[in-house]
Amino acid sequence: MKNPIYFILTLLLLVSCSNNDDGRLGNPNIPNFAFDTGTLINISLPQYSVLQFPGNYIILDQYGVNGVVLYSSGTTFSAFELSDPNHQLNTCSLLTVAGVIATCNCDDGNSYNILNGAQQEGTSGQYGLVPYAVEVSGTIIRVFNN
Repeated sequence: MKNPIYFILTLLLLVSCSNNDDGRLGNPNIPNFAFDTGTLINISLPQYSVLQFPGNYIILDQYGVNGVVLYSSGTTFSAFELSDPNHQLNTCSLLTVAGVIATCNCDDGNSYNILNGAQQEGTSGQYGLVPYAVEVSGTIIRVFNN
């Protein structure tokens, strides 16, 4: 080899590469399956009109694993799985939403912010809420995972 520095740099580059492009760990507690609300959520309809105002949310219990919370910040929407990402699925891992905090019913009482999915202080485990994609087109909000 003519120049060992190129060899060393190339080797360092290869060693530092990861097979996980986004740098996040996969969550073994929440199964990944595809769903799509399509055009179901129209905020001009009475049952979804609360999403026109900041600070409101709806729960879509027919989607996701244990349901999906869709939150309106006024300018954007966020959607997260309603299963505690730091517990295996069981009856207590279903999250209950109050304000902007979702809390599990297990003994540890893990809690998360539904604006950004972040763990609240005192929450055990390494995972934040599992996010779902949100697409807005006029008054239609599409939530999906595929």
